[in-house]
Amino acid sequence: MKNAMMSVAEAAALIEAAKVLVIAGSEAALSQLPKGCWIGGTSVYFMTDTGGRVDRDNLFVTEIEAAEEARPVLYAGEDLPSLTMNRYDNGLSVILIPAFSKAHEAFAIHGSGYSGVFDQPLMGWVTGVHLDDLETARPKVFDGARGMAFEEGAMLLHVKLRADRVADIDILNLFEPDQSADEIRFAKTGFSASTALVNGQEVELASYLTEQGVDTRCPMVANFAGAMINVSFQSVEPGKPVSFYAPVIEGVSYRIAKLPGDYASEFAARAQGEGSRELSCNCILNYIYGELEAKKTGSFTGPATFGEIAYMLLNQTMVRLNIQAAEAAAVA
Repeated sequence: MKNAMMSVAEAAALIEAAKVLVIAGSEAALSQLPKGCWIGGTSVYFMTDTGGRVDRDNLFVTEIEAAEEARPVLYAGEDLPSLTMNRYDNGLSVILIPAFSKAHEAFAIHGSGYSGVFDQPLMGWVTGVHLDDLETARPKVFDGARGMAFEEGAMLLHVKLRADRVADIDILNLFEPDQSADEIRFAKTGFSASTALVNGQEVELASYLTEQGVDTRCPMVANFAGAMINVSFQSVEPGKPVSFYAPVIEGVSYRIAKLPGDYASEFAARAQGEGSRELSCNCILNYIYGELEAKKTGSFTGPATFGEIAYMLLNQTMVRLNIQAAEAAAVA
């Protein structure tokens, strides 16, 4: 794969050359692109080879060179659970979902139960807007084949890989649960909660977090079959339900995470590999809390997003998709 920040004109030239592309940028920039074999999602925050930056004019473009063919497909409403049905036998799928949409909530809560969702690499992100524009702009996804933008639904690019290539996904999470912290459980699954069971005792959640002085830059973390999965705090206000950027799951044991050291250094140290050849995204919360503007995260570049997808919705992680020779993967 090839990654690069580029102008609208440069991206348009790749589209006209029939390249298979995944593109992130502002709505204004994406709207100028011609039809072709690409999907796009809104974001104006990026990790680039010169460091993190906000850019409303240029686009972050990933070319999937190993694609034999590809098809963009929008899944909306009742079609969402069938998003795995149109895949190629040897392939991968990139998925983009607008933040705050019904599809965002549905995929977050039910996506891990969709038929075949873990059988083939599924990677992507939740699209967003500049944080100053949350009240005036809506995150969108773009179907490059039809030249259309949508505020609802999941936009997928199903990709057929060459027979000698395979794809794999990796999650880089800087957060670990603080084992000395209280255990937190929830009575129902959802993006908000008024109460929780803390060490078995029901509490009013906002009051508990405030009284304990919890640093809500740190997510709650749960262990899902050995993978550390974060749930990040969106808002904590006295007397109101606490809202999250991903759903808490009924009955799962969570603990508040430890705050990592320097984000940029941690990512650079732990993100092994050649990031310029991989499709990756990093969370907008990492971008903000880690003060990543003008800082590099090793060689890994891509949009900073409102959620990351590696088969399921994630928060405050970096997700990477690598395509390599089948022989190399077998040896590894």
